[in-house]
Amino acid sequence: MADGNGSNFDQFAAGVFSNNPVLVQLLGMCPTLAVTNSVENALVMGAAVTFVVVMSNLITSLLRNLIQPHVRILIFTLTIATFVTIADMALRAYMFDVSKKLGAFVPLIIVNCIIICRAEVVAIKCSVSRSLADAFGMGLGFTMALTILGIVREILGAGTLLKQPVLPAAFVENGHNWVIMILPPGAFLTLGVVVGVVNHLRSRKATGGVA
Repeated sequence: MADGNGSNFDQFAAGVFSNNPVLVQLLGMCPTLAVTNSVENALVMGAAVTFVVVMSNLITSLLRNLIQPHVRILIFTLTIATFVTIADMALRAYMFDVSKKLGAFVPLIIVNCIIICRAEVVAIKCSVSRSLADAFGMGLGFTMALTILGIVREILGAGTLLKQPVLPAAFVENGHNWVIMILPPGAFLTLGVVVGVVNHLRSRKATGGVA
């Protein structure tokens, strides 16, 4: 959808489903694996990335006719860094506990290849409306992927969902919960399973449901 074909809604939907940055393109793996041990962390990180990619695409698209090719990466980086700083400061001011849990991964949004990729592939070439549709789709797709991983890992690892118990207390107290799911190996296991399921569904769709 980056070549200008299709509607703005198609561009948006591609970012959520068929071109999902995490589950299809396998981009942004660092925060995906690091912060999805709880749904709260996943949602906050997803919101921060969405804010940055939307604002980055907006500014890049507005200035696309003024940005010279040889300085475009520098402009992208400075633009992204500005909005990452805003997001980081907002989290520190209003969600300090979550900000501490996310640690360095919020500032590291600056080097998130999802954001600079959308600036390079879409925003520098397309209209504001197209660029925003792409940004919101990618942001929602990223948030959705992180949230799916967060749900699985938090329920199986801690027996909670958004810190509310969802498994019987005895189940957790007797050690039946999978503690590994909230540890780094659990991130790799969960991501592998979810990506495998997504690839299977895409394969079935491509072959008309025969797989």
